[in-house]
Amino acid sequence: MTLTIGLTGSIASGKSTVSLMFDDFDIPVIDADKISREVVQPGENAYREIIETFGEDVLRADKTLDREKLGSIIFADKEKREQLNGIVHPAVRKKMLEKKQAFIDAGAACVVLDIPLLFESKLTHFVDKTLVVYVDENMQLERLMDRNGYTEEEARQRIETQMPVKEKAELADFVIDNNGSKQESYEQLEELLREWKVAE
Repeated sequence: MTLTIGLTGSIASGKSTVSLMFDDFDIPVIDADKISREVVQPGENAYREIIETFGEDVLRADKTLDREKLGSIIFADKEKREQLNGIVHPAVRKKMLEKKQAFIDAGAACVVLDIPLLFESKLTHFVDKTLVVYVDENMQLERLMDRNGYTEEEARQRIETQMPVKEKAELADFVIDNNGSKQESYEQLEELLREWKVAE
């Protein structure tokens, strides 16, 4: 029986750092963000639907999607954003489930679905256990300002577009407290994987 873990967090909570740690335990990670870039490559169905919906203006000279141009259209217009999500999200989900099934068929003991909007998009039925990478709000703000060079106001705006990490932590089966060092987070993950019987 393959255990499927849903990994999530909030912006600048350190989810990507924890995601990379699964490699040490030979546990495959299926990354929703990576897949969302794959499904909009030329030749994919979602790519064709985006051009039908938004026109060829959203393409670069080499016919790949101009993500910035598309981003500026959808951020200003909720209806267009929903249209785009309606194309991309089902394609991402389909591909994630195909990859998950391939790992299950190959006999993997555990597979991780790394989904930033796991709770917001109501995708917890895709996984057996949910794992949230948590930092307190001040740490999150500081990390985001350092990492992206945002002003405090810009960083707060980005954080406020998401479900608060506190709420996510309350919904999770397990929380990794990422306020400390990388080593401390790693030890929490290791203990958890042992408890769930998917690591030695």
